[in-house]
Amino acid sequence: MQVAYTPDEITAIVAPQRSAGATTEKVRDIASLSTARAGDLSFLGNPKYRNEVAASAASVILVPQDYAGEPQANQLFLFVDNPSVALARICARIEQLLWPRPAAGVHPTAFVAPGAKVDPRATVGPLCVVEEGANVGAGSVLQASVFLGRNGRVGENCWVQPGGIIGAECVLQNRVRLQPGVVVGSDGFGYEFVKGRHEKVPQIGIVIIEDDVEIGANSTLDRARFSRTVIGEGTKIDNLVQVGHNVIIGKHCILCAQVGISGSTTLEDYVVLGGQAGVGGHITLGKGTKAGGQTGIAFDTPPGSYLNGTPATPYMTERRLQVLHQKLPDLFKRVEYLEQKLK
Repeated sequence: MQVAYTPDEITAIVAPQRSAGATTEKVRDIASLSTARAGDLSFLGNPKYRNEVAASAASVILVPQDYAGEPQANQLFLFVDNPSVALARICARIEQLLWPRPAAGVHPTAFVAPGAKVDPRATVGPLCVVEEGANVGAGSVLQASVFLGRNGRVGENCWVQPGGIIGAECVLQNRVRLQPGVVVGSDGFGYEFVKGRHEKVPQIGIVIIEDDVEIGANSTLDRARFSRTVIGEGTKIDNLVQVGHNVIIGKHCILCAQVGISGSTTLEDYVVLGGQAGVGGHITLGKGTKAGGQTGIAFDTPPGSYLNGTPATPYMTERRLQVLHQKLPDLFKRVEYLEQKLK
């Protein structure tokens, strides 16, 4: 990373409530508190690392409002409401320098069908395919080898990274970001067992991805058997997530890596699923439901549920069961001892 920001420039980006100390060093890199050197910026985003601030060699440190320590010589503390968010704003500036938006236009190696529409302010990169009837909106970027199927639509200011696939008739609304290898609109997994054979059920629906959704690398979203699969506004999906056909995901949900959601299930707004959580088909997870990693959910959940384990159990109950589970060997020994005494 080759950047250089003055302390004043960093201060202008994060707009701290107050500051302490000063430094003449320019910020040239970002590092953890324990590994930072002069010229680095660091931050206290997790209270468990609070004790590392005093010994950190970082030139600029983002700290929360309640931090009580004092900076060293040639060190600047910037007091902000949320150091992690402040760091993200700095990284957004750096990202623009490292990966600038490519120039608008269609690359000579791309194929755009005669009946497709690409806004002159959009970018269609090398080896992309935009099929008949498809539409790419203003400010959107299709990087290398992106496929946009027949009558598919990419709204404004979307960013589809290399290898992304948007199937026929599927829709990205505005400001959607797809990481490399995302597949939107693969066939739903549907078969009927007829006379000893698995007969494919045609999947003729679509996928709609609403505004401000981000989807991680190599995740797959199946088109609906009929009607639509929907990913709601502001939802964030991690890498290697599978969303089945006719799933409806509400607004501002979080799906961590390797989550799997079976067909025709509904996630209401603000649901959070930890890594490798599995959700059965034809159920509804109520608004604000949270599930820990590897939780298996096979039933409807009321709003605000907090679950863990397989089968899914209320979080605190599951934690108590885990403690008791560890005591089972001793319990069996005691039972055997009592049996011998009774004999």
